[in-house]
Amino acid sequence: MDPSRAFVTNVKRLIVKVGTAVVTRGDGRLAVGRLGALCEQLKELNSQGYEIVLVTSGAVGLGLQRLRYRKLVNSSLADLQNAQFELDGKACAAVGQSSLMALYDTLFSQLDVTSSQYLVTDTEFRDTSFRKQLSETVKSLLSLKVIPIFNENDAVSTRRAPYEDSSGIFWDNDSLAGLLAMELKADLLVMLSDVEGLYSGPPSDPNSKLIHTYIKEKHQCEITFGDKSRLGRGGMTAKVNAAVCAAYAGIPSVITSGYATDNIIKVLQGKCVGTLFHRDAHLWTLVKELGVREMAVTARECSRRLQAMNSEGRRKILLDIADALEANESLIKIENEADVTAAQDDGYKKSLISRLSLKPGKISGLAKSIRVLADMEDPIGQVLKRTELADGLILEKTSSPLGVLLVVFESRPDALVQIASLAVKSGNGLLLKGGKEAKRSNAILHKVITSAIPEKIGEKLIGLVASREDIPNLLKLDDVIDLVIPRGSNKLVTQIKNSTKIPVLGHADGICHVYVDKSAKVDMAKQIVRDAKIDYPAACNAMETLLLHKDLSSNGLLNELVSDLRHEGVTLYGGPRASSLLNIPETCSFHHEYSSMACTIEIVDDVQAAINHIHQHGSSHTDCIITENHEVAETFLHGVDSAAVFHNASTRFCDGARFGLGAEVGISTSRIHARGPVGVEGLLTTRWILRGSGQVVDGDKGVIYTHKDLPLQTPLYI
Repeated sequence: MDPSRAFVTNVKRLIVKVGTAVVTRGDGRLAVGRLGALCEQLKELNSQGYEIVLVTSGAVGLGLQRLRYRKLVNSSLADLQNAQFELDGKACAAVGQSSLMALYDTLFSQLDVTSSQYLVTDTEFRDTSFRKQLSETVKSLLSLKVIPIFNENDAVSTRRAPYEDSSGIFWDNDSLAGLLAMELKADLLVMLSDVEGLYSGPPSDPNSKLIHTYIKEKHQCEITFGDKSRLGRGGMTAKVNAAVCAAYAGIPSVITSGYATDNIIKVLQGKCVGTLFHRDAHLWTLVKELGVREMAVTARECSRRLQAMNSEGRRKILLDIADALEANESLIKIENEADVTAAQDDGYKKSLISRLSLKPGKISGLAKSIRVLADMEDPIGQVLKRTELADGLILEKTSSPLGVLLVVFESRPDALVQIASLAVKSGNGLLLKGGKEAKRSNAILHKVITSAIPEKIGEKLIGLVASREDIPNLLKLDDVIDLVIPRGSNKLVTQIKNSTKIPVLGHADGICHVYVDKSAKVDMAKQIVRDAKIDYPAACNAMETLLLHKDLSSNGLLNELVSDLRHEGVTLYGGPRASSLLNIPETCSFHHEYSSMACTIEIVDDVQAAINHIHQHGSSHTDCIITENHEVAETFLHGVDSAAVFHNASTRFCDGARFGLGAEVGISTSRIHARGPVGVEGLLTTRWILRGSGQVVDGDKGVIYTHKDLPLQTPLYI
């Protein structure tokens, strides 16, 4: 359960408001499927003991559609030639209300639920005796498990323009829902719309972001609203106003999509769907901002104590982490299996579930790699350059930890182990935010790892961020966090790059190519292509595009490679040339990362055409050539501008452990700081240490600069 949604445990009575855009389709007809799903949700909640009041829009839109048809049927030929149908909105409401309520009655009856109808106007709510009687009647109906259905009686309403005063008169069904929530002392108001919730701008704008928790003081002046409702009078502005009024009266409100079949149930389960309005939300945000800052500051303090520790002390911490992982393998396995089962039940893709699963031998393999890392040379405080600036004035350039890392990763819990061990080895503080699908695995791995960190360093050296809502606050901390490393989808990496001033290290896509040249050995080509695709299809270093020299179609190798891939169960897509030659579906895009048992094939004229294709459609990750021609190989190796370029070797070798780095925090396709698999060295920077004997500059009058290179030596404190 999301911590900000903990209030749902106390919900007994809720108001559900469903908008016109949910009730009707684009052509004005009733959206029977959506209404059926809504009624099934309300039936389920009704049977669980919740008291439900439904406020529905849609009568005007439905009546408009029916009267247009009636007008059309009764029109003469002359009328049809001048077809301009002006229909009275109140007449539309009168016709639509009966049809709408008849459908609700039919649907609820099929589910063995009794419903009742209330048509009300704003004028009636001026009468305090009416409001009192209304509350008593609704209370009586709810005790009998009847679902009251409210709708503003637009057919007789005298209200022509928005009206607000202290008596709480409503203007539309959105404000009616807010008013009823207060009048009936509801515990929750859920407003169903045609979008996921409240966005920072029009939902159609790609730069707009979903607001998970509305802070009136922050968002009131920042939000740009889009168009109003397609047929109703409300729209998002009306929903926000109603939700804010109810929230500040002490009734939490959520605006979410009515297109999903289970969003009301998810809200009541405490899941983070839609936009939450709560009168204490501004306090939560302040606490969160302080909380994540404190987490980052504490990680920095712990990292400084870790840096001050000697090399053997840091080595022992890594060995203790490896031992702790093996000692707790059965517990880790239980939590990981729970995550995998939940992901399967939620319908996640096989490629994600593959990355999520800690397969047999994985924990022991991780422990082994940590021990290898522990025995590697200590990277901290290494003297990289020594220079005599002047007599008795010695300058040293030394390796130094970056400080505090923020790593956001998806799916793979083994990434947490690798990243944490590299942080310890490099002396950095670490904040981790894993994907929700690996929540239990990440939690137990974090607990096991931090339990092995000695008290004098502090277990808060490595922090685990609980909620994705904390990420925006963390990305603001450019004064305490030194590097962000996103590991995940293109969308995740791009989103983070656009949301922070902190340097970002990582890659968005892993579109790796294997180019088979005309001089390639048959058996070698088949072996490398097979391994690059099927060894681990979900990995970012798996082959996604196979480029084949045009001459291979004549010597049979092309057909053999295609046959082998098909035999292994790989789904093949082709570029224009390959799809025509091999009779396979044409790919929609060459720039596509399958992360599964699928790949693209294309025919190219020569090595230069292959290089051009890679530069145009690749992601600068890892690309390989298979050839026996040395000159062609060198052209490819020096011509392809990727982080890793291989000759006669599988792309799967692009990995920190396989490169001898011990582990990796990720693979970078950036050109600044680190490129390719990023191990310990990529998490270090440099600093300068100057040792003198009282020298001063004084305008450089008495200084004779020598700038002499000196032999390297390791400082005594390491």
